[in-house]
Amino acid sequence: MSVRTSPALWWRMGIVLSAGLGLTLGTSSLVYFTVQSNVIVLGYFIGAVYWMIERGTVDAPAPRLRGAATLYILITGLVSHILLEHGANPLPGLFDGPDKLQHWSSFFLHYVTPVLVIADWLALKPRNASAWRDVPLWLAFPLGYAAIVLTRNALFSNYPLPYPYFFFDPTARGYGYVWGQIALLTVEFIVLAAAVVGLDRLGTLVSGRLRPAAAKPGTEPTA
Repeated sequence: MSVRTSPALWWRMGIVLSAGLGLTLGTSSLVYFTVQSNVIVLGYFIGAVYWMIERGTVDAPAPRLRGAATLYILITGLVSHILLEHGANPLPGLFDGPDKLQHWSSFFLHYVTPVLVIADWLALKPRNASAWRDVPLWLAFPLGYAAIVLTRNALFSNYPLPYPYFFFDPTARGYGYVWGQIALLTVEFIVLAAAVVGLDRLGTLVSGRLRPAAAKPGTEPTA
């Protein structure tokens, strides 16, 4: 099967389209982690599509970076749905209300793109490409993001949109609450990073079981 007609290429083009629509339809600022994670996903999968066409391969490049992008967009989806939206149904705002474009932007950023990327990580190649030692490296970005937000607000009191998320805001409950929330999120992010590695292992197991019985041992399917 030609790479240009492979499901992997078209799926990754769909990720590029979803992230691009999410970033362009709305007016959300780059100060948000959710926006930054979608920028990372967009940049990575544009590069992946180019790599696949240029090299004639269905494998995505830079597995460590792919794992990082997967973790960040997984954090985006879960934090948005659970902490920010409290599990609310995202569908009604897409068709009712005065600001439908913003709702569609949020839907692509927080739901469609995360689901597409997680499915890509689980089902598409390369498989078994992540390592447990990648986890600390992956966590550097979200922890660095928190550090930058807190440091920036300490240095610049009049910075616009000083607290992009409620758990960074010390004005109501103090910094003890903020540090407690960061500690809790750090533990949760470690669990999610472990889940990303685990999903890679699960995808390897599933793809191995689905491999055609006629394939000779030690050979890979061409499609």
